[in-house]
Amino acid sequence: MSFFKRLRDAIVQKSEEVTQKFTDGLAKTRDLLVEKVEDLVRRYKKIDDDFFDELEEILITSDVGVNTVMELIDDLRGEVRKQKIENAIDLQPILSEKLVALLKNDEVADTELNVQDGRLNVILFVGVNGVGKTTTIGKMAHMFKQQGKKVLLAAGDTFRAAAIEQLEVWGERVGVDVIKQQQGSDPAAVIYDAIQAAKSRQVDVLLCDTAGRLQNKVNLMEELAKVHRVLQRELPGAPHEVLLVLDATTGQNALSQAKTFGQSAGVSGLVLTKLDGTAKGGIVIAIRNELNIPVKYVGLGEKMDDLQRFDPEQFVHALFAGLIQQEVNEEQKEA
Repeated sequence: MSFFKRLRDAIVQKSEEVTQKFTDGLAKTRDLLVEKVEDLVRRYKKIDDDFFDELEEILITSDVGVNTVMELIDDLRGEVRKQKIENAIDLQPILSEKLVALLKNDEVADTELNVQDGRLNVILFVGVNGVGKTTTIGKMAHMFKQQGKKVLLAAGDTFRAAAIEQLEVWGERVGVDVIKQQQGSDPAAVIYDAIQAAKSRQVDVLLCDTAGRLQNKVNLMEELAKVHRVLQRELPGAPHEVLLVLDATTGQNALSQAKTFGQSAGVSGLVLTKLDGTAKGGIVIAIRNELNIPVKYVGLGEKMDDLQRFDPEQFVHALFAGLIQQEVNEEQKEA
């Protein structure tokens, strides 16, 4: 059975609505990455060094990441030798299969959030300003509410009045309360208040915003450490998740932020926003392959339910949807 057929069969078992969200959200990446690869394999009847040089350039341009691309090209060269592949078009499903393997990255394959019934679950959000952190919190609050959970928000970004106001707007939209103090207050004090409120109201999930800290600001990292200490003192085991929110449109800069935050902020998972707004969705592949931190959620659009749990098969299916449809059409003709 061909790789594309196996992928198609796996996707059939999944939600059609989610499949469409991935397909729509990755349209720009598909146009850049996959169409260029398709053009490449059509132009080269025979695989040679020039073919691999062009493929390398396409992948790097799509922000797949230099280290990841080098590994991938080496793997593909090995497969060409081992399977004695001559025609470039025969390499396409192998490339797709390798991308799925990189995205699954078995060591960090778990995309489930550490949220358990019967306890107060605390999720801390970190990341620089402008990445879509507050919007992600709002959308995740909506998701948990849809699951029947009682949710509370904590406005821990006290450096900017706009951050507090934006979180309040999301609270009103979703229908959840926001615990806040005045601009300039101690963020750890806000988180303390939020923990006490969450306990007394028997909340299921507490989502905590933090300041849009730049990774080179030591004092801000120290402040984040203080927030951690307050959480651990008031609720042993908390936070249950530390989610780093990254803007996919920033490409390699997102990878750099992930490396720094991962080392200093105890990050347990990543949320990659604005994938629908960039042709450089390949950054997901670089992050999955180069960091020991799972991508847990991706932002695929502006709507409230466009924050989706990351699914490697959905991701690759969305990228190669055109090729998969071609295979379906050919099968129908033969039948």
